Amino acid sequence: MIGFAGAGMGGRGAAALLAGDGHDVVVFDQFEAPRPVGSGLVIQPVGLEVLDACGAGVAVRARGAPIARMYGDEATSGRVTLNVRYGATEARQGLGIHRAALFGALYDAALAAGAEIVPSSPVEGRDGPVLHVAGRGEGPFDLIVDALGAGSVLSPLRARALPYGAVWATVPWPAGAPFPEDRLSQRYRSANRMLGVLPVGTMRDAPEVRLAAIFYSLPVDRIDAHFARDFAEWRAEACGLWPEFGAFLSEGLGHSDFTPARYTHGALRRPYGDGVVHIGDAAHRASPQLGQGANMALLDARALQLALRRFRGEEALRIYSGARAYHMRLYQLFSAVFTPQYQSDSQVLPVVRDRVLAPMQGMWPVPAILTRLVCGDLVPPMPALTPRDEG
Repeated sequence: MIGFAGAGMGGRGAAALLAGDGHDVVVFDQFEAPRPVGSGLVIQPVGLEVLDACGAGVAVRARGAPIARMYGDEATSGRVTLNVRYGATEARQGLGIHRAALFGALYDAALAAGAEIVPSSPVEGRDGPVLHVAGRGEGPFDLIVDALGAGSVLSPLRARALPYGAVWATVPWPAGAPFPEDRLSQRYRSANRMLGVLPVGTMRDAPEVRLAAIFYSLPVDRIDAHFARDFAEWRAEACGLWPEFGAFLSEGLGHSDFTPARYTHGALRRPYGDGVVHIGDAAHRASPQLGQGANMALLDARALQLALRRFRGEEALRIYSGARAYHMRLYQLFSAVFTPQYQSDSQVLPVVRDRVLAPMQGMWPVPAILTRLVCGDLVPPMPALTPRDEG
């Protein structure tokens, strides 16, 4: 029997995959009902492949918004600083989606596969094969999957806090909005401010209302001061940086509609131990600049499934870890390199970004490399597993 601590994206995805393979799966979720944290995200092609394997692909595509391009410009100079296109086919595009829609699809897939999901059951720790859940013991389990995310009480990961965070809100996509509905659009002021608009499709309970996730990036130590200032003052500042952004800031919107996000960076060298394996943010974390966080968790889930199909015990966990290590660390490296160019106090990096790196985005073979980078398959996501077992 496999016990899951947490029911985030990686947890629900892995629960659906492993239950579908015939494992007895129990998932302990802290919430009384399915409840995501956050606003919108982009599922990349590698993540969509995992969702298809989970049985959630059709539902996710029905709710999400196809993303064909990532675009950004600098507020003062007007220079285009980001212009990355996805592939020409639908299978090579991203999908903007609200976390609630994604969570719902994965929840349904896990239940349909036969997983048991136990609500109102926060995991507080473990004692060997036994989980401590809401003051009671659960188990013993043959394997514990730690999918508790960045706040995991089971993971030994101590990640480095990043200096920049963001505030997010979900709003209706306004009629006549001056942005394409298949594009992640961003505007920067140097590297110390960023505004963004991401189409995220619709929700199950309101399929006729198209939504956008809007965000504002700023230093973490100024988030509290941001919420303390007058909202109308911030709206005026945001519209000064990006007049078109004002279409998403309705008169009824306020600070209470926004959620703060803080990010960390780090990874476990050995994301497994005696009877436990860590996936997703419990195993590795990075800036969301490349839009890979959810996809990394889903890839972890798929790699764990494939490893457990062919191996047993600690050998399966070792193979899982090795299969994901190169891809995960390469994307963490790219995230660490790119993030300060868009989110930092540096005066030099934005100049390098705008005058050197941005022009290179149109020079062969850089566009093809960037496309594969955002699609998530610049290198194979799990080369040790997929050559012999694609299904």
